[in-house]
Amino acid sequence: MLSRSIPVMLFALLASLGSAAAQTLPVATRGELLYSAHCIACHSSQVHWRAKKLATDWPSLQAEVRRWQKLAQLGWGDDDVAEVARYLNARYYRYPSAQSG
Repeated sequence: MLSRSIPVMLFALLASLGSAAAQTLPVATRGELLYSAHCIACHSSQVHWRAKKLATDWPSLQAEVRRWQKLAQLGWGDDDVAEVARYLNARYYRYPSAQSG
């Protein structure tokens, strides 16, 4: 009877270890993926923390994302702009906003 339960216990142990490892992996947000795919080639992190940055609050951050996606002809909708702005806000700016959380 014990020999039958060993494979079951081993499977349960491996399954629990696998799910624990999967929970520790970071999951990229849509905003991060869009930024990484379309923006990072021209932007280093310096653009976000330099003294002359144009984004000075949440509305101006959204406006800058909207402006640059339009210049790059990315065709992003409002949701995409908001996702990238949320990602940038969480990563670099930390401007207060109900929408950025």
